[in-house]
Amino acid sequence: MAVGLTSEGLTRLKARGFQAEGQSKGTLSSVVRLIPPRGMSLAQAQRVVRVADAGAVADFDHFYYTDGDQGCAGTGCEATSLVGWSLPAAKQCGPVPTIGVIDTGIDREHEALRGQLIEIVSELQLRGTPSQSDHGTAVAALLVGRSGSSAPGLLPEARILAVDAFYRDGGTADRTDVTTLVMALEALAERNIRVVNMSLSGPPNEVLKRAIASAQAKGMTIIAAAGNNGAGAEPSYPAAYPGVVAVTAVDGKRDIYRRATQGDYIDLAAPGVDLWVAAPGGGGATKSGTSYAVPFISAAAAILHASDPNRDPAGLQAALENSTMDLGAPGRDKTFGNGLLQAANLCSPQVDETPVAQSHVGFDATIP
Repeated sequence: MAVGLTSEGLTRLKARGFQAEGQSKGTLSSVVRLIPPRGMSLAQAQRVVRVADAGAVADFDHFYYTDGDQGCAGTGCEATSLVGWSLPAAKQCGPVPTIGVIDTGIDREHEALRGQLIEIVSELQLRGTPSQSDHGTAVAALLVGRSGSSAPGLLPEARILAVDAFYRDGGTADRTDVTTLVMALEALAERNIRVVNMSLSGPPNEVLKRAIASAQAKGMTIIAAAGNNGAGAEPSYPAAYPGVVAVTAVDGKRDIYRRATQGDYIDLAAPGVDLWVAAPGGGGATKSGTSYAVPFISAAAAILHASDPNRDPAGLQAALENSTMDLGAPGRDKTFGNGLLQAANLCSPQVDETPVAQSHVGFDATIP
């Protein structure tokens, strides 16, 4: 696939036997999915694209996966509120922006989500069979689950614009690809979404990097999972791209999640171990993973944006990093980044207004 390919460059590639299978709208960056001629290796195809158009960036159409794992069952799996989540009504902070979510499908009929403000973008052309809705339902409920339900959310009055960008293509795992992720980001950019939750990860990709940078230039703050590949693994993307807020997970004792990927790119920590999350069809399940820590930071980012809509992505990230409890080695480190989110003072109420009852996510000891 290629980004920044001119029409002349595409013509030259077609003359070399390439086929253009699909193209994004170009809201962020014009991405073309190319099929090389038979017998040409992917590495050779990459070189030919770069020769045909020096201004183009070519890379493979990598796959990306959600970052949620199975949790434990039985006693000891209750979660506790570690971040001091106590928020006034949205009107006291200013209007909370719509939160973009790029994930799997969502069960909007789950009792925690029924009637909530969730719109799903379903116009993407996906390659395989529809994704399962386990992961997307859990993430959505963490964000906007109805108060008093079995899975209440951090911002039950907020609105979500969700893009179902995942599919199953002959396997058992939900996955997406670069082309689909770019189209998902474009769909959110077209609606002027400012905060985007990406509880997913995969390898580095130059085309995705270019699209992420374009989205950030338009004012989009992207919050992504650090990955669940272990302390010695390579960095996960898009979390490791410049300006993306990379979120790791901690347990009820503020210890790092045992499978969390570590590295210089880690920015923030949030609860992400043995969290009770909504499950498709009703009820819930206990899950762990850096995926489930991301909604805590996305919700905090939405509140910060509400309190000051003029913050750019860099300013918003700085505000998040200044609202932390230092963990591990003093200062920023490869395990916890800047530390554990502390949300109590994200948005102070007006002096002439009385705070409403605090938002409650039903924790007691640990979170994903």
